[in-house]
Amino acid sequence: MALTAKKRLFADAVLAGKSNRDAAVEAGYSAKTASAAGSRLVKDADVVAYLTAHRKKPGSRTERTPKAAAATEDDARASEEDAKANADEAVASAALAAGFDLTAMTHFSDPKQFLLAAMNDGRTEPRLRVTAAQVLMPFMHQKLGEGGKKDAKAQAAEKAAGKFAALTAPKLVANGGKKV
Repeated sequence: MALTAKKRLFADAVLAGKSNRDAAVEAGYSAKTASAAGSRLVKDADVVAYLTAHRKKPGSRTERTPKAAAATEDDARASEEDAKANADEAVASAALAAGFDLTAMTHFSDPKQFLLAAMNDGRTEPRLRVTAAQVLMPFMHQKLGEGGKKDAKAQAAEKAAGKFAALTAPKLVANGGKKV
């Protein structure tokens, strides 16, 4: 199975430092079954792959020192800006993990071209690609109008016959102009 939205929410919560149970509750699982669901999701192959790809390197953690404890207001503002930047990075990485490159997709001005790109992008989830194809279907293959197949066939025959075609029968007023 692919990495579903619930699995991704669970993995993001685990990456944020929550326990398996709390992460499962945050992902939308019932509180009664959250412990079992968290245990099951941690062992899921897609979740494990997502977690290993998005975990920070061991050397990238910042250590607390006495100097860091006495931070000034400027340092606090800088840390807030860093937190906002990290949040933006998290959103971008979640979008990339879902197979949706936001920067590549925003340069389309035509929705049809956007749907074509989403459908043909191999990195996008198969479910999202199928949805894009379904939405794109009316643009590519038009449904027949109200006339239907028989009327279209009759019109094509009239067009093919040209000026030497047999004359059509007169329309009767009694049936409202409909074929009998």
